[in-house]
Amino acid sequence: MQPLIDTAEALQAVPPLLAPHPRIPIDTEADSLHCYFEKLCLIQISVPGHDLLIDPLAGISLQPLFEAFAGKELIIHGADYDLRLLRRVGFTVTAPVFDTMIAARLCGIEEFSLAALIKRYFDVALTKASQKANWARRPLSPQMADYAVKDTHYLLEIAGILEAELTRLDRMEWFRQSCDKAVAASAITKERDPEEVWRITGSKDLRGRASAILRALWHWREAEAQAVDRPTFHILHSEQLIEAAAKLDRDQEVDFSQLHGPRRRRFYEAVETAKALPESEWPKIIRKPRPRPTRDEEARFRELKTKRDAAAAELKLDPSLIAPKSMLESLAANGAEATARMLPWQRATLGV
Repeated sequence: MQPLIDTAEALQAVPPLLAPHPRIPIDTEADSLHCYFEKLCLIQISVPGHDLLIDPLAGISLQPLFEAFAGKELIIHGADYDLRLLRRVGFTVTAPVFDTMIAARLCGIEEFSLAALIKRYFDVALTKASQKANWARRPLSPQMADYAVKDTHYLLEIAGILEAELTRLDRMEWFRQSCDKAVAASAITKERDPEEVWRITGSKDLRGRASAILRALWHWREAEAQAVDRPTFHILHSEQLIEAAAKLDRDQEVDFSQLHGPRRRRFYEAVETAKALPESEWPKIIRKPRPRPTRDEEARFRELKTKRDAAAAELKLDPSLIAPKSMLESLAANGAEATARMLPWQRATLGV
């Protein structure tokens, strides 16, 4: 079993191991399936001759590790999530990032998950047994450690294979533009409107008082999940909230086996408070009608879609990589504004 690097002394040995290598494959694991307050639980790094597992939960400074990344290219599969986790613990992205998922898609590979790429190039099947494990638990089981190591062990070779294919296809500039955009996007934190966060899937089917009950139950669930540091679905699933709001609005009984004791009491307190609200305080129905496209815009959309699909077929790419449907609609309605949001290679390929 790979030993866990969980002391400052052990971490000091890592930078010298990374120093000779210009490219550093890296991955992370978190505990979002087990905790409300998600945290970075593991950092995996592989360089020739060394597979490293670093413990961010050990209370040691990770700054020596981050300083060792300076001047290196980080190889990450699906970099957005990992970069967001690393930023939370003080990492600032200054080095270039080679995202193997983006590379695979730009090579026209349809099965682009890491497991699919490892199977494709090395005929190794990754076990999914630890995929949903609680990575905050210590010690790591041998199975978890093996799973974590394999997430980076093959990345360097995969990056080399994909880079060669991108070069052959003359798409390296496309790739760099796409990676830069992904890295920039990972630094943006999207804030949800606190007045609208409770509008979960299915909430549009509720009206009036039922919406008020759902809103109250959503906030109840958030408070319960935070109090015990568990994901909200451990309290009640969203589908159950929708079902409860609809039934309670009709004064029907609901009974969920996981509700008992003080939690059950707080559940019904939230319901009664919502029921007592005057109609003026019920949530308003939000309607954001999309303007109907003009005939010229419809014609422009069809023209752009035909051009995009033809280009995608010739390049053997997923058409959405060139421009998703929403982008085509924006281009048809407001060409200049939408064009500015596209990458140079996308504009060139689409001819806009």
